[in-house]
Amino acid sequence: MRRLMNVRWLGAALTILVLATVCIQLGRWQLHRLHDREVRNGVTTSNLAAPPAPIDQIVGPQGVVGDQHAWRTAVVTGHFDASKQIVLRYRNVNDRPGFEIITPLVLPSGKAVLIDRGFLARQGAELAPGKVPAVPAGEVTITGRLQRSERGGSTNGGTPDNGTARLINGPAYAKALGLDLYDGYLMVDSQVPANDPAFGKFPGPEIDSGPHFFYALQWFLFAILAVGGLIYFTRRPATDAAGEVVAERNEVPEPAAPRD
Repeated sequence: MRRLMNVRWLGAALTILVLATVCIQLGRWQLHRLHDREVRNGVTTSNLAAPPAPIDQIVGPQGVVGDQHAWRTAVVTGHFDASKQIVLRYRNVNDRPGFEIITPLVLPSGKAVLIDRGFLARQGAELAPGKVPAVPAGEVTITGRLQRSERGGSTNGGTPDNGTARLINGPAYAKALGLDLYDGYLMVDSQVPANDPAFGKFPGPEIDSGPHFFYALQWFLFAILAVGGLIYFTRRPATDAAGEVVAERNEVPEPAAPRD
């Protein structure tokens, strides 16, 4: 019986140690996420303060917008190709559902960049915007914030289907639209001729540390509680065993029954 109890106790102790280890690893993971977020915030702050520049000067000849370019102000000049415009569905800005309108801007070089022209709030239960503002005719100069292509894991939300999509993905749009596109897109900040006032402005980036530090503290606290519980319960079996030994030593044997 005592041996069975020892086996159960060892199993419980190992389970507690494994849980404590998992909690510690989750806490470290949250600290890594905090570090990554702080690095990203530093890049974003630097890019927001940088002066506007031509897009090729920022992203280089490969035309790939990376994380290091997020929120950098780029300037492009060309003409809109409204025939290949895409309506983004299931978008939210400031907790308001709606649509974003993506229109390729063809540059003099022949290469095109996806322009997020703005946000249109959903009216009622509509599944598509009732009216999309027309693009300006002729040459357009746009100053906006660069963003990397959006990715949705294994979903195909970045591939346009019947003029709509859920994500903005340069390579996927390039195949579907037959354009030589930059890998990334530009959110309109200002435009000449002016952008249609029906479009809502986009909010700026969130530059904060997020909840990662407090999540890490919680996981470390769980680990401490688990180890503390293990220490507490390791003392109980030892005390019980000592009590059993004392009881055995002090036990007085019953007198044998007399024989006939």
